[in-house]
Amino acid sequence: MFHLRLLRKIKKRTPNALYLDNKETARALIHERLIHFNQYYNFSYNRVAIRNQRRCWGSCSSKGNLNFSYKLLFLPADLRDYVILHELCHLRELNHSRRFWDTMAEVMPDYKERSVALRHIERTKGTAVANLKTIKIY
Repeated sequence: MFHLRLLRKIKKRTPNALYLDNKETARALIHERLIHFNQYYNFSYNRVAIRNQRRCWGSCSSKGNLNFSYKLLFLPADLRDYVILHELCHLRELNHSRRFWDTMAEVMPDYKERSVALRHIERTKGTAVANLKTIKIY
């Protein structure tokens, strides 16, 4: 019984092959987009991490660290940009207040449409990698 529990713990912590195969590609793509957006908006961040996140596309810490799911690689480019800009805007406003959404509107006027499209993908495909495999890589 002990070995079975230990095996389950190890399996939960072991990154899957899809993550390992795509992590660096996602890092390069996200880094390229961060450079692009900073040419226009001059966001200041500390560290960028690519993770195997199960429930979110990205996050931003109060220390200015950005975390992104490698699964962004499987989204259409316009939705990837939405997620990246969303997290960059959190560097200025760490919540979802009116000021945050005003900042989003400044940098991405069609953010509402992109948000709806992303939610549609989450509802129909989910954020599980097994489901995201069917989304075309752009």
